[in-house]
Amino acid sequence: MTPLLGFFDSGIGGLTVLRQVLERHGPVQCIYLGDTARVPYGSRSAPEIRLIAAEVVAWLRDQQVSTVVMACNTTNALARDVAEGQAGGPVIGLIGAAAAMVQTSRVGVLATPATVASEAYRFSIEALHPGTLVVEQACPEFVPLIESGDLSSDELRRTAKEYLHPLLEASVESIVLGCTHYPLLEPVLRQLLPDSVQLIDPAVGVARQLDSVLGAPKLSVGEGLHLDDCRFCVTADPDGFATRATPWLGERPRVQLEVLQS
Repeated sequence: MTPLLGFFDSGIGGLTVLRQVLERHGPVQCIYLGDTARVPYGSRSAPEIRLIAAEVVAWLRDQQVSTVVMACNTTNALARDVAEGQAGGPVIGLIGAAAAMVQTSRVGVLATPATVASEAYRFSIEALHPGTLVVEQACPEFVPLIESGDLSSDELRRTAKEYLHPLLEASVESIVLGCTHYPLLEPVLRQLLPDSVQLIDPAVGVARQLDSVLGAPKLSVGEGLHLDDCRFCVTADPDGFATRATPWLGERPRVQLEVLQS
């Protein structure tokens, strides 16, 4: 039976995870849900996030997905257990995948306020790598700026410089992009960071973990993403989502509107 993957995030950020999976494995059957009616998740309370996760994963289960990919660090940090209780199958997360990729002793984490408050990254990294210094920085402005669609604005650059300052002051050697939106900022971040600082994208680790579901990576995968077997759904503004997703996917996706809230 062909696996059907279910991805979810509050907006376009989870597409960074989907892209890594498609680049590693070629065409896969999947459903991507962007909960755009409630973006951003990262400034919401833990009880809200847990309720949202239960609702979204229940919807994915109703779509008959075989594996749920939590393409959202905030829900991964605060509601992994909720997702596992609702999914009816395997759940793949980001935080453990990122911790396994750490190879330095001084690590910065850029994440949403909710993820930082949970300390999930610090706990996970320290559990795998005792003695590692972990400096977490909450970035409340990043997701709204990314979702606005302008990734080259002066405001975004100023905000990134502000968030990176405490990490550079701590002399971090690597930085975890602790929200799936943040790989979209890699060009800006690279301009502001020393070449010696590694950027860790948890989505790369998730794509590797999915080898157990999808098989070994397809070494023959060429340029371009294979979207024919991907169904894209959002809870608000399908046209806006399609427009913002186009530069990242390489083509304009067909996007359906789904109403999850009663």
